[in-house]
Amino acid sequence: MPTTGPEPENSPMRLQKFLAKAGVCSRRAAEKLMVDGRIQVNGDTVTTLGTRVDPDTDKVVYDGRTVRLSPQKKCVYIAVNKPEGVVTSCARKHNDRIILDLVPIQERVFPVGRLDKDSQGLVLLTNDGDLHNRLSHPSHNHEKEYHVTTTHPVKDADLAAMAGGMKIQGKKIRKARVRRTGKNRFIIVLKQGLNRQIRKMVGKTGNQVETLLRVRMANISLGDLPPGAWRHLTPEEIAGLTCLPQ
Repeated sequence: MPTTGPEPENSPMRLQKFLAKAGVCSRRAAEKLMVDGRIQVNGDTVTTLGTRVDPDTDKVVYDGRTVRLSPQKKCVYIAVNKPEGVVTSCARKHNDRIILDLVPIQERVFPVGRLDKDSQGLVLLTNDGDLHNRLSHPSHNHEKEYHVTTTHPVKDADLAAMAGGMKIQGKKIRKARVRRTGKNRFIIVLKQGLNRQIRKMVGKTGNQVETLLRVRMANISLGDLPPGAWRHLTPEEIAGLTCLPQ
């Protein structure tokens, strides 16, 4: 039977980590699957988030399908230039076009973080659950760089306010690096990823975002990748990502 408690260095491992390593989904998504009663271990539905499983002896089932770790599982790392109108999700709702529609590969991958439907730019896809968890965790410290165009001219005081760390929905957000590139254009570098954060920051200044383009995540740059196109990361890029502080 599965057990609960601190996760040891070797097996058994936490169930959400097992599901992420097996390429089912991210660890966060796995926690929701567990809470929703969609995961069984050795015939029992498991909803306790501290549960551990031994990949060699425990049988894990997700929605009726047995989940196994492949000892030869190849980690995949992909950069996509997400166009506007595409949802950064693995789940399709209301016939939306999703990010996975752009990447016709056999391996099951999932997006690192999110980029809202109305925005364009760099999205990373991977089946490396450990890396996904590190880059997506609220305590992450990697940079994300955006080019922003606003509907109206942006004031110097507004740029300073965004750089200083605004309060959004009662929560003080981290400071950012901001640089003007035009009367209604600027570049902003964040180390945080709240939902629609830049749009909310610009909204607090009485302005609106017209276009939002993400050009970099950590050491990975969008470069000249056209909208809707994708590429595998280079070995050097993968090494830079996987060596990020944990």
